[in-house]
Amino acid sequence: TLVNKVVSHLVQAIRGKDSCFSSIERQSAGSYYERVKISEPNEFDIMLVMPVARIQLEESDDTGAYYYVSFKRSPKEKGWLKFLEEDGKLSAFKMLQALREIIKQEVKNIKDVEVTVARKKIGSPAITLQIKNPPSEISVDIILTLEVQQSWPVSTQGGLKIEQWLGTKVRRDQRFRPLYLVAKQNKREKVLRGNTWRLSFSHIEKHMISNHGNSKTCCESDGPKCCRKGCLKLLKYLLEQLKMKYPKELEKFCSYHVKTAFLHSCVTWPNDSDWHLGDLDHCFQQCLEFFVDCLQKSQLTHFFIPRYNLFSLEDKARHHFLSRKISHELNNGFPVFHE
Repeated sequence: TLVNKVVSHLVQAIRGKDSCFSSIERQSAGSYYERVKISEPNEFDIMLVMPVARIQLEESDDTGAYYYVSFKRSPKEKGWLKFLEEDGKLSAFKMLQALREIIKQEVKNIKDVEVTVARKKIGSPAITLQIKNPPSEISVDIILTLEVQQSWPVSTQGGLKIEQWLGTKVRRDQRFRPLYLVAKQNKREKVLRGNTWRLSFSHIEKHMISNHGNSKTCCESDGPKCCRKGCLKLLKYLLEQLKMKYPKELEKFCSYHVKTAFLHSCVTWPNDSDWHLGDLDHCFQQCLEFFVDCLQKSQLTHFFIPRYNLFSLEDKARHHFLSRKISHELNNGFPVFHE
């Protein structure tokens, strides 16, 4: 309720302050909204989605995930011009800066809630709000997102291999959904100008996690229940606990890594009968073994972009560290859950 109050206030203000942002819509993403949050709901991800028309995408590296964005023809709304670089590319950096300024000014006008804007984290695409909620604090990541109604880039062609799991029709329908791009700096950009955008599929992940059954009735009120969501919750919780225990060694890992491994597991075991509710411990171990295998090979393929490896090869030592810690947990009845 608190988060909704703050975000609704901000969205109204942002729409009125800059004509480019006038059609911005909020969309919830992340584990709380996928109903797979385990601990206290104290972290929220909110995407501020801006529809843009007729843009051109140019890959900024060989991952197929990061792009430069430019308009195919000069935008009708002249306010966009201030966000363009000399070469006509849309600057994620300039847009985030403008959005951040509006938010910083506006949080002062929110009544009876104490809201501050956290300091900028290097390389993070989010503007983070801190909401005082005694005795604790809630953090809300606001992510600037472009929404484009055009076909997905070539790099996504062999991805989303869900035909055996959710069916060919679902895959086709999902690929007709709009493309999302989030303002995210590409560390591999030759000159770090901060004008790259990264593909985001959070709206599709949310849909798959909510409609996860091979049969249409899986987990519906009168349908058979499965343990897929339970597995994902446990995977995320395990990583969360290990990160608290080894913050420095595991700082490069995030819940998106286990979520990706989980989606690959759903493809590997596509049938609902592979995920009986009573088999949670077995299924969880199976998912974990799959993840450990990825860590040992330093290879975790992006679910939508087959040539993009989410594990950087220079982090091999970190991958092996996490794989040892998980194997220790697996073989000893998960002591970290009881600490």
